[in-house]
Amino acid sequence: MKTATLPADVGKVFATYPAPARKLLLTIRDMIYETAACLPEAGRIAETLKWGEPAYLTSAPKSGTTIRLAWSPKRPETAGIFVNCQTTLLDEWRELYGGTLDLVGNREIRLPLGAPLPKDPIRHCLAMALTYHQRKPAR
Repeated sequence: MKTATLPADVGKVFATYPAPARKLLLTIRDMIYETAACLPEAGRIAETLKWGEPAYLTSAPKSGTTIRLAWSPKRPETAGIFVNCQTTLLDEWRELYGGTLDLVGNREIRLPLGAPLPKDPIRHCLAMALTYHQRKPAR
């Protein structure tokens, strides 16, 4: 599957990341598009910047919550996948992958640079984020 063309503004942000972080986050970007392609209910993905970081939204329909990818010089040995802190995703992920993934607070999967990427758990987490609004219980 061919991944969407990288928008120039998003590409500029990825270019500021050190090579190991950029490689990891671009791999996850590909996984977002590949996962969405397997989930018809996710619809179209919009790629933009939120808080200066690459962000992926389900634009039509609005089936999921925003996924952001980021690296910070404050934690140079890791990169992160972030979701809205108002979701229940981190609680769900802790139940499923608490022993596999480094889940921080109520919004981040923290990934060590240079370590093998746990692809299947990450794909499942991405799928859950891309379909969050369709899956969450009505209040």
